[in-house]
Amino acid sequence: MKPGRIFPIIAALMLGVSVSAQAATIQISMENLEIMPAQVSAKVGDTIEWINKDVLAHTATARNGDFDVMLPPKKTGTLVVTKAGTFEYYCRFHPNMKASLTVSP
Repeated sequence: MKPGRIFPIIAALMLGVSVSAQAATIQISMENLEIMPAQVSAKVGDTIEWINKDVLAHTATARNGDFDVMLPPKKTGTLVVTKAGTFEYYCRFHPNMKASLTVSP
């Protein structure tokens, strides 16, 4: 560890500030009109990356309205999760494409 980095860490610990681990990036594929995996777990702060492998546009649309990510054909879309809960989502263009995202604190 570089000498210049030790002071901020010590200061954070003395002030009771938590030093969090690096957030994860979780990949979800949309291919052949399916969302895979259909059930994913994440933590607040993680990034969800949807990869649209189809030649059709898709969305990742939360049923409760918390997010709506547009996914053009052969492109990716991302979302940083900011709150805990279980979020059922689907594709607005292909409502039979359904999945669930469970986010823990």
